[in-house]
Amino acid sequence: MINEHDLDAWDYYSHIHPEKPMTMNDYQRLAAETAIYSSAHRLLYPALGLAGEAGEVANKIKKMLRDNKFDREGVAAELGDVLWYVAALARDLNVDMQDLAKQNLDKLYSRKERGTIGGNGDNR
Repeated sequence: MINEHDLDAWDYYSHIHPEKPMTMNDYQRLAAETAIYSSAHRLLYPALGLAGEAGEVANKIKKMLRDNKFDREGVAAELGDVLWYVAALARDLNVDMQDLAKQNLDKLYSRKERGTIGGNGDNR
């Protein structure tokens, strides 16, 4: 969950580098400074956290359907938490966020070019 340390990291970064936009790797590095889970729980802790936060996103959307009230800020806050856990899990896998994003776009554009972006399965 985003906490005061996350906000402090963002504030620190934006004051030190106001002219430079934050990259995904910058975010990953700064977010890592707020990780407080044991190395014994590498992979497991962020994977479970990611699943929980994705559920919170879905729950916010569900409540929007039920209450017919759009909660943009609430969903965005939960997406930020999802991003933190993605960054933590990628770090624990020794994968840079920037590389992860590029590889995912390469895969999606390849599927689009081959007309296989729809459907299901990993090997389309």
